[in-house]
Amino acid sequence: MSFLPLAQQYPVIDVRTPAEYRRGHIPAAHNVPLFSDEERALIGTLYAQHGPDVALKRGLELVGPRFKDFIDAAEQIAAGASTLCVYCWRGGMRSRSLAFLFELAGFTTYTLQRGYKAYRNFVLQQFATPRRFVVLGGYTGSLKTQILRLLRDHYGQPVLDLEAAAHHKGSVFGHLGEPAQPTQQQFENELGWQLWPLPDQRCWIEDESRWIGQCIIPKPLWEQMRSAPVVLLQIPREIRIQNIVQHYGQHSTTELRAAIERLQKRLGPNRYRDILQFLECGDLEAAVDILLDYYDRTYQYALEHNHSQVFPFTPSAFTPEAIAQELVEWHKVLEHEWQTHQLSD
Repeated sequence: MSFLPLAQQYPVIDVRTPAEYRRGHIPAAHNVPLFSDEERALIGTLYAQHGPDVALKRGLELVGPRFKDFIDAAEQIAAGASTLCVYCWRGGMRSRSLAFLFELAGFTTYTLQRGYKAYRNFVLQQFATPRRFVVLGGYTGSLKTQILRLLRDHYGQPVLDLEAAAHHKGSVFGHLGEPAQPTQQQFENELGWQLWPLPDQRCWIEDESRWIGQCIIPKPLWEQMRSAPVVLLQIPREIRIQNIVQHYGQHSTTELRAAIERLQKRLGPNRYRDILQFLECGDLEAAVDILLDYYDRTYQYALEHNHSQVFPFTPSAFTPEAIAQELVEWHKVLEHEWQTHQLSD
């Protein structure tokens, strides 16, 4: 899709209604709606009942007084840039109209052929495209997310960041400290945006359940994750407890208790009671220690049922920085083992 490289270089404007934009949009896009939600509904009704000419004239009556506002919004978004990327639902009148207006104001504009609908098709194609994933696994508290981001940011490794796209860390505590989760459509859009520029080499991805909060990993992508090799971090339990306490200890007792209550049935009455008692008296390490009994068993079950190629990895040090460095150095050894495993299958 030739529009996407342009969208990474220049500001992107989505001219659909606010409701359409909220359901899903190209991740880089700013919303400058040609019509409000109510106006769009009115135009649609006029089109259906009286034909395109009546609808067009009414649309011009509505938007004509706002031409200056559209240009002001574009200039603010452009922040000095002279080129804009513009799209609507199907690359029709809405995007062409505002692109024409922006060109009158001195901008060079590019429109997305077939519009947002084409981007959605493109996103779905990304999930079905065969990729060479390697899954970073590990029990709760292994700092997988931090390690992946170090692999990406410091070592230039291709990484698909599921938790960043979902605004969620994957457990009942995963929403703490995160913005509201996106719609399912927008979650997929974010993943597609991450996937398309990744090179044809091993891409790291975190071992997750299919549900990340309220977001669901698309089935074609999930199936690729299940068939990919897993590097299973071997981190001592006491280190994992410390990591969890450090990460979640900043949140209030009220927030933590509310999250734990969602696990009440799964924990059972005795463990649930003990966890809350430790939480109330401020002994987070003891509370986490009990919680790990549940989380470790759950992860072990998922590991055994979702993956067939698991390669344990015990780092020599347990900081994210040290683990990331060792994973990069060990990568060639892993690649040889994976290829050998595949040849023997």
